[in-house]
Amino acid sequence: MRFIRRLSACYWKNNRFSQRFQSNGRPTAPLGSRFLLDPDKVFDHNMWDHIQWSQEDEERAAEKAIENSLVRIQPELQDKYEREASKHWNEFYKTHQNNFFKDRNWLFMEFPEILPEEEREHCMKIDTRLCEDDHLCENNPAVKTSSVHNFGSCSDDSAVNLQSVKQSGKEFPGSDATYRILEVGCGAGNSVFPILRALCNIPRVFLYCCDFASKAVELVKSHPFFDPSRCFAFVHDVCDDTSPYPFPEESLDVILLIFVLASVHPDRTQGIINRLARLLKPGGMILFRDRGRYDVTQLRFKKGFCLSENFYMRRDGTRVYFFTKDEVHNLFSSAGLIEVQNEMVRRLQVNRKKRVKIHRVWIQSKFQKPLWLTRSKQEYALHNHSS
Repeated sequence: MRFIRRLSACYWKNNRFSQRFQSNGRPTAPLGSRFLLDPDKVFDHNMWDHIQWSQEDEERAAEKAIENSLVRIQPELQDKYEREASKHWNEFYKTHQNNFFKDRNWLFMEFPEILPEEEREHCMKIDTRLCEDDHLCENNPAVKTSSVHNFGSCSDDSAVNLQSVKQSGKEFPGSDATYRILEVGCGAGNSVFPILRALCNIPRVFLYCCDFASKAVELVKSHPFFDPSRCFAFVHDVCDDTSPYPFPEESLDVILLIFVLASVHPDRTQGIINRLARLLKPGGMILFRDRGRYDVTQLRFKKGFCLSENFYMRRDGTRVYFFTKDEVHNLFSSAGLIEVQNEMVRRLQVNRKKRVKIHRVWIQSKFQKPLWLTRSKQEYALHNHSS
């Protein structure tokens, strides 16, 4: 069923099959459907899905990670990087603007739960190309994001300046919506605009997006297709427990965490997830994708860039952590959420000219708030778990 869903997602709005072509003119296979059955044919294509690692692969990767973490950054410098985290991400977005990552047009294939159930079929017909995952393009300046979309005839007659909406009583941005989505760590909007496109003809659905880099939020708001009648973008530091959200607790249906928690100090991650879980309505869901342990980016770090175990500093001052499936399960279940999906995804990239194989790894998960779990019951459950 999953592969049927993937294939059906390849059709455009006009029922034409969306194809990407190799240099020889042959169409490539849809993502998620190319299996390497014969190791001798590994260099026949540029990408292979659902790769199984051997014990030797695991041991070699573990040894490499141990080797590059032997020299740790001094504690005083670690404190400095923690304090200046938003500064480095602001510099990142000032430098790259919206040209670093691809738009996440895979969102609705992997996470159809983003929108209400009755609208999910509509999303599968959206005119988007089945493109490679955005994180595979990291550190590749040649990759450009698609900055312009044809959003059709979304009416902006009802647009209002949501920044001026009062935050008292029942009045808050999106207070009249019946379905609410939050993306944490929105960056330059690589998830925001595919979602806004999907919301074009769907009433009573509202999107919130936040980032602790003010430059990123500026890029979202200045985008020509930002729609303040359907979206509220704001600066927010998820590590700051005193920083309020512009909506009440238990008001969200979906929270997106896409390649964001990896940039947070691992000691802070549990507190962030606990708080986000309180924002969900009973039955609401957190959709998560992030860096997986022994991804090639982890193994490529040189000595002297390790902050703590599996946590590194990049040359630009931003940081990255690499998760395991068990860690992710424990983090979300400790917040009182139920596992719906939790997978380690492994893909093999191939440079056929240089005969090089590159392993990409990420974690993809879905965790749901039980229908019976209100805030008071969640606090009780968290207290029992910690004791």
